[in-house]
Amino acid sequence: MIRIGVIIGSTRPGRNGDRVARWVRDLAAEHIGDAADLELVDLKDHGLPLLDEPVPAMRAPGRQPHTRKWAERIGACDAFIVVTPEYNTAPPAALTNAIDYLYEEWGGKPVGYVGYGVFGAVMAVQKLRAQAGPLRMADIGPQVALSLREDFVAFTEFKPQERHVAQVHGLVDELLAWARALGPLRTAA
Repeated sequence: MIRIGVIIGSTRPGRNGDRVARWVRDLAAEHIGDAADLELVDLKDHGLPLLDEPVPAMRAPGRQPHTRKWAERIGACDAFIVVTPEYNTAPPAALTNAIDYLYEEWGGKPVGYVGYGVFGAVMAVQKLRAQAGPLRMADIGPQVALSLREDFVAFTEFKPQERHVAQVHGLVDELLAWARALGPLRTAA
């Protein structure tokens, strides 16, 4: 069974990310049925401090208990949907920090993006896409771009437009295809 982690990329108080991520997970699960297991991965649950490992993840696995817990959680997934806001044209520092904690656990896995912000978090997602290649991730297709003006009421109440349903379906279909194709890479690691 393919496991897709839906990563909630914001830890900010009053965030919208948890509602967006649950919507993505529920839409995707309804669409694909038993083809995969979708689970929320909330950065808030991991409480990762600013990177505190003495050796880069590319050279050695982390030693801190929180790093090992995070590595186990990410390592168990076969693919990811990253749900991210955009803060000053970038993804949240907490998300970038969480990505930097690991290396091997990301490799050979596809990743898709759902962004929300004034302009759909397009610039934040571009920066995340730039990280995916060096981590040996397969960065897939177009993102789902949710606008704070069109998909939220007063910037807080999440009311996505109907057109995004097909976008989420397309994203998860492509993610599954890539996860299946990359299976031999993950098992060889």
